[in-house]
Amino acid sequence: MDIPSLDYQPIILTLQLAAVTVLVLLVIGIPISWWLAHTRTRFRPIFEAIVALPLVLPPTVLGFYLLIILGPHGWIGKPAEEIFGSPLSFTFTGLVIASTFYSLPFVVQPLYNAFEAIGKDPLEAAWTLGASKWDAFWTVASPMALRGYITAIVLGFAHTLGEFGVVLMVGGSIPGKTKVLSIEIYDRVETLDYSHAHLLSAGLLSFTFLILLIVYYINRKLPVRVS
Repeated sequence: MDIPSLDYQPIILTLQLAAVTVLVLLVIGIPISWWLAHTRTRFRPIFEAIVALPLVLPPTVLGFYLLIILGPHGWIGKPAEEIFGSPLSFTFTGLVIASTFYSLPFVVQPLYNAFEAIGKDPLEAAWTLGASKWDAFWTVASPMALRGYITAIVLGFAHTLGEFGVVLMVGGSIPGKTKVLSIEIYDRVETLDYSHAHLLSAGLLSFTFLILLIVYYINRKLPVRVS
């Protein structure tokens, strides 16, 4: 049986989107997770609910409101259009923003669990030895939370690979610009091109299963490190 030729652009674009999204998620997810794990404010459940919203909201609902916000009349899209000459909807940057919101709980939750499990005793011990809070975070808390970091990175990456509703609403299906792998599969099915749809779906399924298998294996074997 002949193997159908593939358009690799959606695959490359999807990997780029997942990689950039994970980097952005780590930048904003680490401080959010740390704060949630250590704050005692009575408003914490509100912030936890906001972070967890993408877990229960239909992707099209989240995508719709992001489309409005990032569009030419939105409170983010309008200033972006004035500065850069175009709104953020139907752009790669818009996809990154949408993916960041949609995958946020998949990064925050593992980090939150890891930071909360550490407790304050190791940090207080580091502080009594003269370490600053910044030093204690990077040399004590982060090594102890390494499993949480690995899980967050892998889940954030894998979840971004499989996004459909959010990226379709915000980015559309522009070849070479916003057409990611999930949309390419959908388009192939719509045109009854099942051979390409099978190949792309099997590849995505196998790759996602592999990276999840690796992270579970690493988490089982990885010792807890304390600096």
